[in-house]
Amino acid sequence: MSAISVVRGVSLCALACSFLSVPALADEAAEQSGIIVTANPVIDAAAGRVHSTAGGANVVPAQEFEDKLAVSLRDALNFSAGVYTQPRFGQEVRISIRGSGLSRGFHMRGLTLLQDGIPINMADDNGDFQELDPQVFQHLEVYRGGNALRVGGSTLGGAINAVTPTGRTAPGAELRIDGGSFDTQRAKAAYGYANDRGDAWAAITADRSDGDRDHGRRKALRFNGNVGLQLSDRVETRFYASVQSIRQELSGALTEADALNNPAKGNFIGDQARDIDSIRLQNRTTVRLEAGQLSFGAYYNSKSLDHPIYQVVDQKSEDRGLFASLDLTGEVGNLPVALTLGSQARFGRGDFRQFVNVNGKAGALTSLQKARALTINSYGEARVAPVRGLWLIAGGIYTHGERQLDNRLVPARSGDAKFDGFAPKFGLLFEPSQTMQFYANYSRSVELPGFIELGQPVTGPGGVALPGFTPLEPQRAWTAEIGTRGNWGIARWDVSFYRADIKGELLQYNVQAGVIPAATFNAGRTRHQGIEAGLDLMLAPWAVLRQVYQYNDFRFRGDAQFGDNRLPVVPRHVYRGEIRLGTERMSISPAVEWVPQGAWVDYRNSKRANGYATINVGAQAELQPGVTMFLDARNLTKKRAVGDIGAVVSYNGQAAFYPIERRAIYAGLRADF
Repeated sequence: MSAISVVRGVSLCALACSFLSVPALADEAAEQSGIIVTANPVIDAAAGRVHSTAGGANVVPAQEFEDKLAVSLRDALNFSAGVYTQPRFGQEVRISIRGSGLSRGFHMRGLTLLQDGIPINMADDNGDFQELDPQVFQHLEVYRGGNALRVGGSTLGGAINAVTPTGRTAPGAELRIDGGSFDTQRAKAAYGYANDRGDAWAAITADRSDGDRDHGRRKALRFNGNVGLQLSDRVETRFYASVQSIRQELSGALTEADALNNPAKGNFIGDQARDIDSIRLQNRTTVRLEAGQLSFGAYYNSKSLDHPIYQVVDQKSEDRGLFASLDLTGEVGNLPVALTLGSQARFGRGDFRQFVNVNGKAGALTSLQKARALTINSYGEARVAPVRGLWLIAGGIYTHGERQLDNRLVPARSGDAKFDGFAPKFGLLFEPSQTMQFYANYSRSVELPGFIELGQPVTGPGGVALPGFTPLEPQRAWTAEIGTRGNWGIARWDVSFYRADIKGELLQYNVQAGVIPAATFNAGRTRHQGIEAGLDLMLAPWAVLRQVYQYNDFRFRGDAQFGDNRLPVVPRHVYRGEIRLGTERMSISPAVEWVPQGAWVDYRNSKRANGYATINVGAQAELQPGVTMFLDARNLTKKRAVGDIGAVVSYNGQAAFYPIERRAIYAGLRADF
């Protein structure tokens, strides 16, 4: 059935070609990409895709974070409007867009992650962002909310696509070494090569650190590479490989008193950790058409997770996938038209075992489950311009999902479920000039539960948690959005206002912190609304101010237990600002992060964390062409505060707090030749 769906998607693409075999709209594409222009044609093309999107989206070039110790997506997306990121410890961070995965205190949910346009989420839509290494990104594309339709995303939060270089976009060698506080050390070696017949690029990265908290040591060794073959003037096929070995001790949550007074404290009970070994192989073939582009390919992921927590979680999983997409531009009845069609099919299976945790080692077997998952997203979007500068947009994404858990120890706790949902989108994009846009859209999202939600434990004999199938409904939402982006004079901006009315939001809370994992339920009605704003000001040729601000208003709506209470975890106001003083040869960049008022801790709204402000400083100097030294200093005032929270129903002193990063100073050297 899944293979047939993909074939149908490709057939639909072929059918569309017959209707739109007309010249491409080069002038329109130039206007759409005119807001952001760089020296890199690949990033310019990404900017063109973003600026033909009638909603919140942006491109983050690697130049924005290459002079930082970027160990996670937080460091790469710090100044991406609408992306909420907070560190817990090491590479463990919270990533949320529009309140996605709001109360998930571990792993990731509510976002579609892609590398080079290919999903890296597992077939049940869960994922580990630790497998994305910012050191090897050329740029990131962020599509917030329903604007992720064009890359096959159907979740509330949207999608993040991390793009790696090729031998054509990054020829030559690159070496990098950096490190600093907490015995942090990192290194990177990369090389790219290209000729008329093809190209190749590869990078090896390694890092280790004791972490800024006890029991927070980590180390990782990663390989990323790709080889492109030019089969003809119009056809290219590219093979990708990623190999990861990640070892991370888990410092865990603290009580509020410890988070504020002893932020270096860690949890040694059970020697908790998350160790990942994975390999990902991908292929994408691209065919340039007279009026667009056809892409198709396949991928394979194999992953081993050794995860001592309240029990020792031992998971082996494999995921396979097929995908195809078609982008066309042309005219129909003398009206400019653009069309995007695509389909993604993901198939996954897993061997999930759990054991009694004996000081981080596996004791007696407590759970053995065989898991199978299937997710198919088929999507399409049409854009038509009835008058020059005004685009009307309509599209949708159909999601089919299957989940099955076969419980070998407790057969009565086995189960399966099938899900189907359609998420339409309607929008308009108005461009009064080449450097200014206004947009509005109304879209639906459908978010399927994964195995973490469906495989919840119940308490068995002796208080042992026994995982098994727990039926849940998909989370569905309608989101309205208006906004604008562009540049004028000294200003460049990106501002969106949104409101999402959600039914069945998948909310979680800690049943007993550190002992029993979070329970998940479908809430009744909730609402997420807010502002996502970015504003850059070129105050002088040597002074540029970057700013992002979020207003987050997330709450229950007439809930029988919690009324109209606000949802916990994400604070209402978040501001980040950085002023870069200097030139490309040498600069210093003081920065501030300000949370005026902390987030609620519990659904009853009985406890709120305090606000805080931190001061950071970055600097860089070009020692000679191609050789740059940089400095990344964080939390210089040694501020102590709560950064992230694990949501609870009612606060009574639980360990649910993660302190902000302690003061740290890092430095590095990078060279291109």
